[in-house]
Amino acid sequence: MTTSYLLAVDAGTGSGRAVIFDENGNQIASAQHEWWHKADPRFPGSMDFDVEGNWSLLARAIRQAISDAGISAADIRAVSATSMREAIVAYDRAGREIWACANVDSRAVSEVRDLKREFPGLERDLYAETGQTFALGALPRLLWLKCNLPDVYARIDRISMLSDWVLARLSGVIASDPSNAGTTGLYSLAKRDWLPEAMAKAGMRDDIFPESVEPGTVIGRVTEKAADETGLAAGTPVVMGGGDCQSGAAAIGVVNEGDCAVLGGTFWQQVVNVGLDVSDPSMDLRINPHVVTGLNQAEAISFFVGIVMRWFRDSFGAEEVLAAGPGGDAYRLLEEKAAGVPVGAYGIIPVFSDVMHYGNWYHAAPSLLNLSIDPEKSGKAAIFRALQENAAIVAARNLSAIFRLSGRTPDKIVFAAGASKSAHWSQILSDATGLPVVTPVVKEATALGCAAAAAIGIGLRRDFVEAAEGWVRWDRRFEPNVDHKAVYDEAGERWARAYALQRQLVDEGVTTAMWKAPGL
Repeated sequence: MTTSYLLAVDAGTGSGRAVIFDENGNQIASAQHEWWHKADPRFPGSMDFDVEGNWSLLARAIRQAISDAGISAADIRAVSATSMREAIVAYDRAGREIWACANVDSRAVSEVRDLKREFPGLERDLYAETGQTFALGALPRLLWLKCNLPDVYARIDRISMLSDWVLARLSGVIASDPSNAGTTGLYSLAKRDWLPEAMAKAGMRDDIFPESVEPGTVIGRVTEKAADETGLAAGTPVVMGGGDCQSGAAAIGVVNEGDCAVLGGTFWQQVVNVGLDVSDPSMDLRINPHVVTGLNQAEAISFFVGIVMRWFRDSFGAEEVLAAGPGGDAYRLLEEKAAGVPVGAYGIIPVFSDVMHYGNWYHAAPSLLNLSIDPEKSGKAAIFRALQENAAIVAARNLSAIFRLSGRTPDKIVFAAGASKSAHWSQILSDATGLPVVTPVVKEATALGCAAAAAIGIGLRRDFVEAAEGWVRWDRRFEPNVDHKAVYDEAGERWARAYALQRQLVDEGVTTAMWKAPGL
């Protein structure tokens, strides 16, 4: 019996990947190439996406993955794509890319301010329909184009998200899915379709939106040109995918209302599946369409958790890096030392990411408070544990806000992505939240969720729920320690009071924010 294979193309923030899975969700091969987004020296905060250069890298990764898998291109039954969210590509009438920016682009500072001043109620009105603010939205960026590159703006025929762009390169068809398009702030949570009136309200063009297509839908087939570039077989079905967070959530079984996940990567995302009628009057949380039809996700984001850990390793972990050797895991060595530190890490208060305040989103200056001059109580091991605990505490407080909003608390948290490889960190998360934490066998789930979309497109799976039932395998389960939770609850209260004062120092110009949303 011939095995069917599925190709997932992942256009991430820092790299492009091609990952091949078999029909049972087992990873067969992968290839990855790092990329960097280029700032336009004319425009502060700009971060352009190099469509030609990065397509070349993706095409190379696809060829490499097929070769490493030892299969024929004809064995790949379908291909889909996932990507970082918020990244936008603009096309002319011929379907050629004329402008693209990465998700981290922050050039539209004055445009956010202009929109808030000229249309004072618009952001709140749009948030009620879209679950998004101007912080990461497309409207300010498109207004920036209109003001700064009017010739480009005038030539726009359609826009799409980055995962859509991959599929457009493969098939020649430009379409968008709800999960990624929903992050533009120009997309209805209830209708799962574009909101052209949002653009019209701001005096902008409302005729640039492609067809909205549900994940798991075949939109076209690999063209001869794309086949020549990638090594794929011409005619291979091209299936709509979705945003990285939502695709990853689906791949780890977060497919029913009330299901909850923490994705512990560079940023920590806390997501809970909610119904189509849930909105946040405080505008603290983000609401996104899920890849699962009929569900949205309430999302909170902890900034730079992975980057903070890397900073600590590179700044203070030279001994561990040396001991681990090339390709070794210095984090594991640091964690082994940190495991001997008492719960609460001697009261150290890390100040990095705040809880989510989507409508007024900024962070205090990076700091470590309440250090002791006792080297045991403020040494490397203690600080490392404090950083791990703080990530879990912030996640717990974000999740509490989501649970209050949705009116239900899940029976467990699914913990995935890089941080979930640590049993120590998984236990801390369970203790801080007071909920059982389960980790899946497949920790890097984004590409697997994308492969599930491909499988649905060609009938190998009925939907994401069935794919999860067949593909998700659990690794470990962690039960909360009630005594430890009491320590973390108290630490969380102290952290919240300290963080508010640290934000005040930013407000007064004494310190510099770790990050601010454009326009604040």
